[in-house]
Amino acid sequence: MDELIRNLAVYALPVLFALTMHDAAQAFVAKRFGDNTAHAAGRTTFNPLAHIDPIGTIVIPVVMYLTVHFVFGYAKPLPINYGQMRNPKRDMAWVALAGPGANFLMALIWLLLGIFLDYFSVQESFPHLVADAGLKTNLWLMAFNLLPIPSMDGGRVLFSLLPHKAAFQFARLEPYGFIILLALIFLHVIEHWLFWVGVIANLLLHLIVYPLNFLLT
Repeated sequence: MDELIRNLAVYALPVLFALTMHDAAQAFVAKRFGDNTAHAAGRTTFNPLAHIDPIGTIVIPVVMYLTVHFVFGYAKPLPINYGQMRNPKRDMAWVALAGPGANFLMALIWLLLGIFLDYFSVQESFPHLVADAGLKTNLWLMAFNLLPIPSMDGGRVLFSLLPHKAAFQFARLEPYGFIILLALIFLHVIEHWLFWVGVIANLLLHLIVYPLNFLLT
């Protein structure tokens, strides 16, 4: 129980920011491409309360952590009407990429925080743990949402890139997207995807901050 409370304290803020930025970025980009649905629903805000789903954001992740030690959760569904966009098939990809892109940016911010905590010799362990949790959470959320399966951001990008006939055949799988996701989880396929996408993203982040690290050492 003590470990659960400690992990909740460390991960609470990073998870809230990660989910909020992901959804707010997608709502904002959807608005820029002509769909005002998410904005009208108040989802372009950075207020976490507008994005949190009590079951998906709190209950399910805690239960999964306690039972299978694999954390999965979700925010409130983001209302997007692709039919209102100027070029729905193309614009869908930009909206989908906005969420993982926001998480990559948040991961960079948390990494920078960790660098400055080290530079200023902050001895308290808690801020270091939170910064590390922020980096890991955002990389995990980015990689998870980039899964190229229907209903996920990666699936929408794939739909946008496929030729029209293949794209609409792929879209017919969307009602089974959650079943496909569960199958990939229990077959441990997702673990490999998350690992390799996370490794590549982490490498890119460290290449970005290399000049700063060089100046501070």
